[in-house]
Amino acid sequence: MTAAASARPASVSAVAEHPAAAHDPDPRAYFEHVLGAACLQGNRVERLKNGDAIFPAMLEAIEGARDTIEFVTYVYWQGDIARRFADALAERAEAGVEVRVVLDGVGARPMDRSLVGRMVDAGVQVRWFRPPSTWRVWRWVHRTHRKVLVCDGRVGFTGGVGIAAEWEGDAQDPDHWRDDHFRVEGPAVRALRAAFASNWAEIERRQPFGPDSPTVQHDLERAGDARVHVVRATSSFGQNDIAATVEAALRVARRRVRIATAYFAPDRVYGELLIDAVERGVEVEIMAPGRHTDSRVSQRVGQRRYGALLEAGVRLWSYERTMLHRKMLLVDDVVAIVGSPNLNHRSLKKDDELCLVIHDGPLMDTLHADFDADIEHCVAIDPERWARRGWWRRLTERLAAWLFGGHV
Repeated sequence: MTAAASARPASVSAVAEHPAAAHDPDPRAYFEHVLGAACLQGNRVERLKNGDAIFPAMLEAIEGARDTIEFVTYVYWQGDIARRFADALAERAEAGVEVRVVLDGVGARPMDRSLVGRMVDAGVQVRWFRPPSTWRVWRWVHRTHRKVLVCDGRVGFTGGVGIAAEWEGDAQDPDHWRDDHFRVEGPAVRALRAAFASNWAEIERRQPFGPDSPTVQHDLERAGDARVHVVRATSSFGQNDIAATVEAALRVARRRVRIATAYFAPDRVYGELLIDAVERGVEVEIMAPGRHTDSRVSQRVGQRRYGALLEAGVRLWSYERTMLHRKMLLVDDVVAIVGSPNLNHRSLKKDDELCLVIHDGPLMDTLHADFDADIEHCVAIDPERWARRGWWRRLTERLAAWLFGGHV
């Protein structure tokens, strides 16, 4: 698009000349201090782009499982892909594989119950996470938003994709969403498995596997050169570890920050962190859904902060091809944060989430290239035009922020 091309960010080489580069902190060390855990070495992380690449890889892993399959997801809706996953999981259970599935009691409510029956009849152990039928109504607002699949304790997947027709295809039109998922091999898979286990243990009051399980006792050999933190946040009433991770990313950045998120609604603190980054010379770009969104209210909440961000120099991109469901934060050319969280109060405070903090040069190159490609389907939000938006738009932003935005 012409608007995108005219507002394209500076080149990497130009950004790298920033004077702060001579005093760059070590991002890995900073994340280790903030998170209280060392990076896991020796992983391989592969980016899978859109349903055409994501679903075949996940189904192949399921179909190849010989001992265990563990799967937790917030979204399991309708469509051919929903049936294909149910059939694949059922077939493995019928073959003697231990298959455990956790479905969020709110996010997966639209699921065809005949698919649940198909899995249960085949021996799949299906559990519902905090179903709204429980009398403990104060728990309903706190969900598991995680998307984790682990097969045989050796290969794992996580990212933003739900099991529904919306994620099929290649983001070619408004009916097929833009998203990423990540295939993981190496020691980090254990931490992905632990995220599933924590949701299972809340429901069953016991771990899904014992100390003698073959999938526990095997060694996970080095699979690649990626260093990974697996950040697991549990639903709470205050800031969680995902919030700490996002803050650390915005504070450690020295050249550029690139964010793609389905639901951009930062509170005052995170808005200030974004502005602080710009003021110290960091180029900040944020990509969020445009006219194609499944939550206009969430969009209005986030737009309440657009004026201040644009005035500070943040570049805001409106993705116009289809619904943008990606969850990604890139720090300079060294750290990628991907997984299930969005930059909103639900992910930072309320829900069970999981993200990967990845230190891997080749993957960073891929994700930066993806961001550049997605810009071709964006419109840059012009600060002057935004300042002239009408009174009704401003009112809806204020109302949405007041009613649904948390501490905005």
